[in-house]
Amino acid sequence: MAETRRILLDGYPAEMVRDGDELVAGDGRRVMIDAARHLPPVEPTKIVCVHLNYKSRVAEFMTKLPPAPTYFHKPITALNSHDADVVRPEGCRWLNYEGEIAIVIGRTCRNIAPGDAGAYIAGYSVANDYGLHDFRDTDAGSMLRVKGSDTLCPIGPGLVTDWDFHGKRIRTLVNGDVRQDGSTDEMEWDMHYLVADIARTITLVPGDVLLSGTPANSRPVEPGDIVTVEVEGLGALSNRIVAGPTPIRTDVGAQPTESEEVRSTALGGDWEHRGERAPEGPGGKHYKHDAAGEAPGGAAVPDRGSSSERRDPSREER
Repeated sequence: MAETRRILLDGYPAEMVRDGDELVAGDGRRVMIDAARHLPPVEPTKIVCVHLNYKSRVAEFMTKLPPAPTYFHKPITALNSHDADVVRPEGCRWLNYEGEIAIVIGRTCRNIAPGDAGAYIAGYSVANDYGLHDFRDTDAGSMLRVKGSDTLCPIGPGLVTDWDFHGKRIRTLVNGDVRQDGSTDEMEWDMHYLVADIARTITLVPGDVLLSGTPANSRPVEPGDIVTVEVEGLGALSNRIVAGPTPIRTDVGAQPTESEEVRSTALGGDWEHRGERAPEGPGGKHYKHDAAGEAPGGAAVPDRGSSSERRDPSREER
């Protein structure tokens, strides 16, 4: 396997090859990895993300996978890099991590079979598909602001070629504590299937990115938290959560909301809204919280009493 990274070198973007603890430029200049200012490893024209794919995530939400993958789109302005800040806008509370693996396209790709997809993949990287669930009530269909707000798609630190995606461990840590722990063997649809599926109708070009899904236990984070996604063989992507410098304008558009559905989805349990089982109290499998009524990470656990709100089972955007 080989790894390349993009960094700022003397103020300009440069593609570097990893050599142990150093990065080497084409002209021979060397930079210590710890001293490098990273950029996203690729410059995509589009970022396509699968909704549900990991079986642990499906079990957590007590739902079923659709017969084929469904997708949403992140604008390229959401792209972010290793060691960069991820912004939770002022006035928002429900920013969730989702550790994922990024598939990077290496050749123009259209109408191919899954068995041929590997030849069109340049390599893989680590990603974090952050979700700003405060906009879930208004953008649940498109997921545009939920998943596409600025900084919410860090990828990196590098692009790894010739990586075998089978049986690889993926973990997300918050301030050093493991929050997600899964395996690529949980994926219902593998990397090659996803590429071939999208390429049936959408031309993929070099640099384009597909995000392949997340395991169970996506949860909210707070400003000051350090979130790290580790993927076996690909490395570790770290970002710091910061508060937005300015509030979201209130004189235009839908505002952030904090409905029961928003809270429940952010905390991993919107199965409640489908009436599939009664809410669980302290010590329950999905809503572990302390006597003070707090969920992991200090987020308040919503009142689980009766509600007139009921989720449409056909809307399974994750």
